[in-house]
Amino acid sequence: MLELKNPKIAVPVVLFAGILWSFGPLVVRYMDNPHQVPWQYIFGRGLTIFIILNLYLYFEEGFKFYKNYLKMGVSGIIGGTGLGIAMITFIYSITNTSAAITLLCLAAMPFFTALLAFLFLKEKISLNVWISIIIATIGIIIMAFGSSGNNSIIGFIFGMTSSIGFSIFSVSLRWRKETPKFTTVAFSGFFCFVCATMIILFKGQTFFSSSYNSSLFSVHGTLVCMGLILYSIGSKAIPAAELTLLSLTEVVGGIFWVWLPILGINEVPDTYTIVGGFFLFISLIYYSLIMRWNKRFIALN
Repeated sequence: MLELKNPKIAVPVVLFAGILWSFGPLVVRYMDNPHQVPWQYIFGRGLTIFIILNLYLYFEEGFKFYKNYLKMGVSGIIGGTGLGIAMITFIYSITNTSAAITLLCLAAMPFFTALLAFLFLKEKISLNVWISIIIATIGIIIMAFGSSGNNSIIGFIFGMTSSIGFSIFSVSLRWRKETPKFTTVAFSGFFCFVCATMIILFKGQTFFSSSYNSSLFSVHGTLVCMGLILYSIGSKAIPAAELTLLSLTEVVGGIFWVWLPILGINEVPDTYTIVGGFFLFISLIYYSLIMRWNKRFIALN
């Protein structure tokens, strides 16, 4: 795999990965009634992710790439399942609440990851990290108060579930670091594909929505894969602190694109979301400064 060892080049590459991911909510907003075809979306996006990542692995490693699936183990299955659940609950979140709330729920992932690692991997949490978790919790509670409508609170709950699913994926990689990361992500796409297939067959629905919607499902899956590949290329040269901050481009960009009037959505976050998001951003910046002192590096490989 191509690796960038120069941070001056790696940083813009990772930034661009976050920008690609940030277009995801906008793509969902452009779909025709996505809340009516969630399983068709999950089917199309999961299949796209599975195919593209396997093609990427094939060109990187040749036909022997299939051996990575034999190395996944329990950690890879748990991680892939967690990531698959995160992908499934994402669409239910963003179609029941604002894109800002969904994205800010996902921004809480570092704190859920720290808590899960504390509970299951016995990783210690320092006082400073506890402080950042408490600040983030205040922000999350404020956003929850703003989600007063029935659909809005459902979207908030699914958003938090999606964040926890991503955290399970992250913790599974810490649990067994030799787990093939891309193969685990490809498995998550397969998990979504299988779950969607069973639900669609059970409900007697069609596998594909309109050609317009189906193309957008694939576009979203492609954006996810391209972002992952770029992220993996640049992440090894960047400390975890910088990666945490750089990942905010997905959150900020996603909120910005659905608000930008010229793009036709014009979704304005409410006061609770803005105030809660402010607390969450403060906690993330504080958390990143703590990690910077540790000079830890993380990467997908």
